[in-house]
Amino acid sequence: MNGVLAALRERARARLDPVHWDFYEGGAGAETALAANEAAFARLALLPRVLTGAGPADPAVTLLGERLSMPVLVSPTAFHRLAHPDGERATARAVAAAGTVLITSMAATTAVDEVTAAARAVRPEAAVWFQLYLQPEPAVTEALVRRAEKAGCTALVVTADSPVFGRRARDDRNGFHDLPPGLAAENMRDLPGAPPGRTRDIAMSPALSWADLRRLRELTELPVVLKGVLHPADARRAADEGVAALLVSNHGGRQLDAAPAGVEALPAVADAVAGRIPVLLDGGVRSGADVVAALALGAAAVGVGRPVLWGLAADGEAGVAAALAELRAEVEHILTLCGAADCHGLGRDQVVVRGATGVRPC
Repeated sequence: MNGVLAALRERARARLDPVHWDFYEGGAGAETALAANEAAFARLALLPRVLTGAGPADPAVTLLGERLSMPVLVSPTAFHRLAHPDGERATARAVAAAGTVLITSMAATTAVDEVTAAARAVRPEAAVWFQLYLQPEPAVTEALVRRAEKAGCTALVVTADSPVFGRRARDDRNGFHDLPPGLAAENMRDLPGAPPGRTRDIAMSPALSWADLRRLRELTELPVVLKGVLHPADARRAADEGVAALLVSNHGGRQLDAAPAGVEALPAVADAVAGRIPVLLDGGVRSGADVVAALALGAAAVGVGRPVLWGLAADGEAGVAAALAELRAEVEHILTLCGAADCHGLGRDQVVVRGATGVRPC
């Protein structure tokens, strides 16, 4: 982890209620998958190419028609107002100013229309995508989709790796199973089946299937990104089903503790898709080197979650801005050191695995 992010993390830990710190930092089970996300990146090294004449690298990318200043977007994370009173509004402003995409959580403590308004007050063309858990009641899913459309979101990110909630020992130990008074998952307010003015719980269901994803795509013209894909067969099926992009993820280690790190699953997923749709990655990204390694292994861009929460808790909007600025600067610097002109100028042969007897191809 680089120095800026490490400093933000320590400041966040000092400022947060320990119960809320554990909610943000914790994972499922024994937190094996959580630890694996960072450990997998630590095992990777980059082989630079020399004398390429590429000049200073341009880290900008285009994704689903949106131009991002860097190949880093903000993955969905819940309950930003636990970290800072301005919550998702502060995050949205910082992400918009950084010129990248915010995926706002279905479990946000600020309603989606207020998040998009905050982003576009900074940059009128700012992109906000909406994270969606398909709900077992179709009317609830449709109501959420219409809210996202009305708010001006430009994509839906369907989190598909949660047929049930992950079992998180830290939250169980702390008894943290609901938000404190005055905070709520605002996107869940005034939905079908809820009393007027009240919220309803986010439901998980193991009965949801590809047919439900297909019905979602029939509901909306927004592009659909499928998040939580680790198996190459699911990646091929998703491309066949017409999703716009995939997000390789083990949910930050918060669902299946036996899952591999996202970056370990990335190459096989990228091979399965074979360039038909963009492949994104999140989980364990803590430096520009991590970003560049993921790009070389087949990702079009990566998502960050916890580093944004650290910045928010440490210093509000300015903290989020600092985290994103550091990642962009590192990505540009490392791309240049690797001899790449841009985010497309990397080869998989430039990623190697560190070992006692030298390096071997990834």
